[in-house]
Amino acid sequence: MADSNTPDIIYTKVDEAPELASASLLPIIQRFAKAAGISVGTKDISLAGRILATFPEHLKDDQRIADDLAELGELVKTPEANVIKLPNISASEPQLVAAVKELQDKGFALPDYPYAPETDEEKAVRAKYDTIKGSAVNPVLREGNSDRRAASAVKNYAQANPHRMGEWTSESKTRVASMEGNDFRSNEVSATLEGAATAKIVLEGASGETVLKDGVSYPAGTVVDATFMSASALDDFLAAEIEKTKAEGVLFSLHMKATMMKVSDPIIFGHAVKAWLAPVFEKFGDKLEALGVNPNGGMGALLDKVKDEPEIMAAIEECRAARPPMYMVNSDKGITNLHVPSDVIIDASMPALIRAGGKGWGPDGKEHDTVCVIPDNSYAPVYDEAIEFFKANGKLNPATAGTVQNLGLMAQKAEEYGSHPTTFEIPEDGVVKMVLEDGTVLHEHAVKKGDIWRSASARKAPIEDWVNLAIERQRATGYRSIFWLDENRAHDAQLIAIVKPILEAKGVADKFEIMAPREATRASLETITRGENTIAITGNVLRDYLTDLFPILELATSAKMLSIVKLMQGGGLFETGAGGSAPKHVQQLHEENHLRWDSLGEFCALGESFRFLADVKGNAKAKVLGDAVDAATQGILDHDRSPSRKVGEPDNRDSHYWFARYWAEALAAQSADAELAEEFAPIAKALAEGEAQITGELAAPQGSPADTGGYYMNEPGKLATVMRPSETLNAIIG
Repeated sequence: MADSNTPDIIYTKVDEAPELASASLLPIIQRFAKAAGISVGTKDISLAGRILATFPEHLKDDQRIADDLAELGELVKTPEANVIKLPNISASEPQLVAAVKELQDKGFALPDYPYAPETDEEKAVRAKYDTIKGSAVNPVLREGNSDRRAASAVKNYAQANPHRMGEWTSESKTRVASMEGNDFRSNEVSATLEGAATAKIVLEGASGETVLKDGVSYPAGTVVDATFMSASALDDFLAAEIEKTKAEGVLFSLHMKATMMKVSDPIIFGHAVKAWLAPVFEKFGDKLEALGVNPNGGMGALLDKVKDEPEIMAAIEECRAARPPMYMVNSDKGITNLHVPSDVIIDASMPALIRAGGKGWGPDGKEHDTVCVIPDNSYAPVYDEAIEFFKANGKLNPATAGTVQNLGLMAQKAEEYGSHPTTFEIPEDGVVKMVLEDGTVLHEHAVKKGDIWRSASARKAPIEDWVNLAIERQRATGYRSIFWLDENRAHDAQLIAIVKPILEAKGVADKFEIMAPREATRASLETITRGENTIAITGNVLRDYLTDLFPILELATSAKMLSIVKLMQGGGLFETGAGGSAPKHVQQLHEENHLRWDSLGEFCALGESFRFLADVKGNAKAKVLGDAVDAATQGILDHDRSPSRKVGEPDNRDSHYWFARYWAEALAAQSADAELAEEFAPIAKALAEGEAQITGELAAPQGSPADTGGYYMNEPGKLATVMRPSETLNAIIG
C-alpha cells in the first residue's frame, strides 16, 4: 500500500526543458489543487538525482538524497498510484559522464566514470553507473500497458490549423537501408514457457564455459526470445552503404536508439563510427586506443581526444573529404549524425525527416535527400513503407487526415526495451546457450567474437492485459484495429498464438486484423489519408516509434499526445509527451532566455490525473478541476497561446500564465462546485486585469543569457528567478 504521507498526485522532477518548465507550471498546479484539498508532491527521477541516489557512500550527510525512483517503483504497484511522468533523460554514456562532471564541479565527491575498469573497485563503480544508463526509469515505472492518442482538442486544432509539410515527389532519392540477414530480426528464436523457470546464459568457447548471466527468472507463460547481430555482417553492410550513398549523391545518416537500447545500440553506433573513419582506424588504431578513444562514444568524443594530434586530425579530414556528405545535427556548429549516440534518436529523427519530404540537413546548411541507415531489419520496414507511400501519393494533409491511436505492450519490461541486462558483446567465438535449471537448452546460437547477443521477454499477464485493453478501446471507438504482428517473425508468432484465442473466446476476432509492420504501415496510412481512424496495437518498440511517427505527421509534434498508462494494479501513470528536442530548448533558454518547450502534454496529463483521482478517491472537486483543465487547454489552442520558437515572442512562461487564467476562469464559471467558483472568481479577475503587467514582466528578461545554475542540476533559487520573472503573477498565484 502507499504510505499515508504520499501526496495525492506525484509530479516527477526530471531534466532539461520539461524540468525548466516545471519551475513555472508546478506552483500554479499546486495552488489550484490545494483549493480542492489535493496535495501535489514531487519525486526526483532526473539523471542527476539518480546518480546521487546511487552513490550515497561518496556524499556528505547533507548531500544524500532518497532513491525516489525505487520508491516510485513500489508505488506504481498499488491502486493508489497517481503519477504524472514527464520525459526524463535516457542517458547515453557521454550524457552520463557530463552529468557526473557537473556534479563533481558542484562539490559532490562522485567517482569518475571508469571507461576501462581494471580493479574490482572500478568494476563495481562501472556496474553502478551502468544501471543509470539508457532507459533506466521507464521499465521501473511502467507497471501497465500504454494507451496513447491525440486528445480531441489537440486533433481538432491540428485539422483547423494544419502545419507545414515538406513536399514529396516520386523522384526522391531518400530511402531506408537495412541489413538483409544476420541481424536481430533474422536470427531471432522464441518460445513460450509452460511453467515458471530460471535460466542461465552461457558462452561455450575455446576457453571453456563462461556464465554471462545467471538466475534469470520467468513466470509461467512468459515468451522468451534470443537473437544476435553478426558484427562482421554489420561492418560489411555499413561499408557498402557508405559507398552506395556516395555514388547516389545524397546524405548519409544513421538512425538508432542508443538511449533505450543502452547496450546494443551504442555498440552498433561505434561500428558506424569505425566504418566511417575506417582508413583512420586502420592506420592509427593502436594510437587511438592508447589515447582512450572508444568509438561507441561517438565522433565528438573521438575528436576531443585527438585534437592535439595533427597527423590523426589530417587523416580524419582526408577521410571526411572522401565520404558522402553527412546528415547533420547542427550544420552551423559542425555537429554530425555520428557525433553523439543520443543526438539522433530514431523515433524522433525519422518522423521529422519524413514530415520534411524526405529531406535532411547537410553540412552546407541546406536540405537534401538522405539514405537512412537502420541496421536491424526488425522495424525498419515501417519507415521504408512510409517513405515509399509518400513518394507514390505525396505528402499527408493534416487538415483532413484521420488519426492513429496506439495501444502498446510495455508492462513489466516487455520485449526488446527490457533486454539490457541480457545483452552482451561476445568476447570469443563459441555458442551462446540459454539453459533452464533442469538442463534444457531453451535457445542457442553459434556466434563470433564481437557479435551482439541479446534475450528479451514478455510476461503472460501483461500480454493478456494488452489484448483486453485493445478490446476495450475498439469497443469504445469502433475504429479499425490492427495488431502489428508478423507471423514470420519468431517472437510475433508466439504472441499471435496468445492473441487469437483471447479474441475468439471473447467473440471479437472479426473486429481485429493482424498484419506485419510493413503491411500495417500502409494500411494505416491509407486509412488516415481517407480521413478515417485506426488503432495500432503494437509491441514495446513499435509503441515508441509509432507514437512519434503518426503524431509528428498529424500534429507536427508528439509532445502533445495524451499518454495514459493503466497500471495493472489499478493505479494511473500519466505521461506527458516526448523530450527529444529538449536539449535545443535548454540551449536557447541559456543563450536568449526564451523557452519554447510546449507544456500542452502536461496540461493533457493533468486533466486525466485529476479525473482519475476523482474516480479512485471519490473527490468530486478533483473532477471539477480536471474538467476545467480541459477547458483551459482548449483555450490555449483556440487563442493560439502556445509558445513561439523565436526570442522576443511569447514563450513557455506566457503559455502558463494563459493556462492559469483560462483554468481560473473555467472554475469561476462552473456551477458544479460553488466553493471553487467563489475561490477562483477573484483569481480569474486579477489575472485578467493584470494581463498587460504580467506579459510585460514575462517579456522583459528575454534576449539576454539566463543562468539556471547548471544543466543537469539547476540551482532552485536561480531557476525560480529565471522561470518566474513576473512578480505580479507570482503574487496572484502565491
